Amino acid sequence: MEAFEGYQTPLSSRYASKEMSYLFSPAKRFSTWRQLWLNLAIAEKELGLPIPEQAIEEMKNNLNLTPEQFEIAAVEEKKRRHDVMAHVYTFGKVAPSAAGIIHLGATSCYVTDNADLIFLREGLTFLIRGLGVLISRLSAFAAQYRDLPALGFTHFQPAQLTTVGKRATLWIQELLWDLRNLKRARDDIGFRGVKGTTGTQASFLTLFDGDHDKVEELDQLVTKLSGFEYAYPVTSQTYSRKIDADVLGPLASLGATAHKIATDIRLLANLKEIEEPFESTQIGSSAMAYKRNPMRSERVCSLSRHLMVLHQNALMTSSVQWFERTLDDSANRRITIPEAFLTADIVLSTLQNISEGLVVYPKVIARRISQELPFMATENLIMAIVKKGGDRQEAHEKIRVLSHEAGHQVKGLGLENDLLDRVRADPYFEPIIAELDSLLDPASFIGRAPQQVDGFLKNWVEPALADKELQDAIGGSKKVELSV
Repeated sequence: MEAFEGYQTPLSSRYASKEMSYLFSPAKRFSTWRQLWLNLAIAEKELGLPIPEQAIEEMKNNLNLTPEQFEIAAVEEKKRRHDVMAHVYTFGKVAPSAAGIIHLGATSCYVTDNADLIFLREGLTFLIRGLGVLISRLSAFAAQYRDLPALGFTHFQPAQLTTVGKRATLWIQELLWDLRNLKRARDDIGFRGVKGTTGTQASFLTLFDGDHDKVEELDQLVTKLSGFEYAYPVTSQTYSRKIDADVLGPLASLGATAHKIATDIRLLANLKEIEEPFESTQIGSSAMAYKRNPMRSERVCSLSRHLMVLHQNALMTSSVQWFERTLDDSANRRITIPEAFLTADIVLSTLQNISEGLVVYPKVIARRISQELPFMATENLIMAIVKKGGDRQEAHEKIRVLSHEAGHQVKGLGLENDLLDRVRADPYFEPIIAELDSLLDPASFIGRAPQQVDGFLKNWVEPALADKELQDAIGGSKKVELSV
């Protein structure tokens, strides 16, 4: 077979959206083929070929296949070993006036490849809308927690403070880049058009008695009827498989973003600072009843890895197409392309579900800050002593000794950080005792994080989500409910 027949993974049937599942279904594929045959007939008739109006009407009235027609096509394909010709025959049975002109001048890739390009574009549109909703949800989260101090981590070791909202903007910024990449990929997709068996349009030139202008006009007319702005100027029998790689690249990049977000949430769940939604009757472990596993985020990581590697399939397929075409792309693409879109769809919907139910534990976050902030505040203490007339080097040495003693309490004895108690008990620091609380206010350690959140949402997120397509998607979106 020269086309994937809406290959459905077990995953897609359980988790993918209905619209994405339908996009890669046999019903959508074969009705699209019929629409392409209709477009070709309309254009050929307009340019002077003797195609009866009744043939056009019968084709228009039978674009969707009935269960009986699917059965006829299956029998024919088994006999002919050719899916396109089986469907030409089946279409002709319900549009008998058109039976003799269906597929006139075309090669199989006229329907298979042009349909694929339609599906790529529509699939990207679904993902763009879903991504817009996810960005909107996470932006609300970032705004809500714009100024909630949280311990930052570099190398997963305690670092200077950030805020819960500022950390979320790092996720959103990558999603904005993914939004840009998906839009670029979608807007760049052209149409294969009517190019013939090896891309030379020889069959159409024969149909129009050597009239090159009519062949070019035919290509333009069919492209316009099929809803595309332009057709690729040259093709072989197929459109270049590099197009698949160019589309799956942004999907793979989206997978990397999703994996990073879900990993951060998994780590925060371990720290008990933030958790994904957890149902009241949900069970985390069959043995350990207390467990609250971040299974949604784990699912995102699992699927994102799969999404990322599918791009490699498209690259390899593109690289091994000989001359005007080979058929070793077909079976691979039947699996790779639907799986990439279905997987990306599931990743986005799962992340949306997570973002709509994130639980933040401010007291746990504050407690972790209190364990580390005394060490981070030592420079502030030194500066405060100097302002009171103290010696910087002497203050540094005092703080160094007390910090090491407190560090031993934490690391050697497993006790709480008592650095502040030691500072209060040392007469040397008496001049700044009254200022300790203000010097150790977490809000004074978060820099411009709240302002960065505000500026980012206003100057970057709002403009990115302002176009009507995304506003409609956000306005019409509902909370995602996931099955197990």
